[in-house]
Amino acid sequence: MLFHNNQVFFAPALPLEEVFDPTGAGDTFAGGFIGYLAHARDISFDSMKRGIIYGSAMASFCVEKFGTERIIGLTQEEVEERVQEFIDLVQFDITLV
Repeated sequence: MLFHNNQVFFAPALPLEEVFDPTGAGDTFAGGFIGYLAHARDISFDSMKRGIIYGSAMASFCVEKFGTERIIGLTQEEVEERVQEFIDLVQFDITLV
């Protein structure tokens, strides 16, 4: 969850078929989050929201194998696909009646 003034942002964990080892997921989230912000050179609320999604995506890779096995050799394409899974999970259209 991200709080800023009167704004709140929440991102759920990505449902995975199997979680092998959660060790390091928090550190991997932090690395993905800060890495995104450093790359974007922007610490606005919207940028931090995107950073949370990238951090969560990275953490979801971490738990799929033991230690750093899943992270080593990870491609940009795999990261982008995983981020898209997050987008697909939470994005929807709604019409108010």
